Amino acid sequence: MAKKVMGSFKLQIKGAEATMAPPVGPAFGQRGLAGMEFVKQFNAKTTKQQGVVLPCLITYYSDKSFTFEIKSPPAPVLLIKAAGIPKGSGEPNKKKVGSVTRKQLEEIAEVKKADLNARDLDAAVSMIAGTARSMGITVEG
Repeated sequence: MAKKVMGSFKLQIKGAEATMAPPVGPAFGQRGLAGMEFVKQFNAKTTKQQGVVLPCLITYYSDKSFTFEIKSPPAPVLLIKAAGIPKGSGEPNKKKVGSVTRKQLEEIAEVKKADLNARDLDAAVSMIAGTARSMGITVEG
């Protein structure tokens, strides 16, 4: 007999740095799930991506077990890293804070390919370029 899905929730956690501190502890505690088990599994799966913010979709079942799926890092995180800036602009239309090349956008699109609903690479690059512009990052090329 298949387990009954009780619900799901999303968290954004830095790779290999999960702890029972918020947001993990409260999210698992209020649902009566084994948070330490998640922390151990998540940290083991993300050792190669240490320090990178990773979205994680957790699905939990009636027997208090859970499964989780780790998504690719958010586009803004990848753009900030590619542009070499601390954060995006507070006024993206007036104040530009960095720049990225088309090649860098293509690399980011390749990383995000599974999570984007783009039909091809050009469409994915266009989506990432739009995110860059909304952060005050200039796109060259």
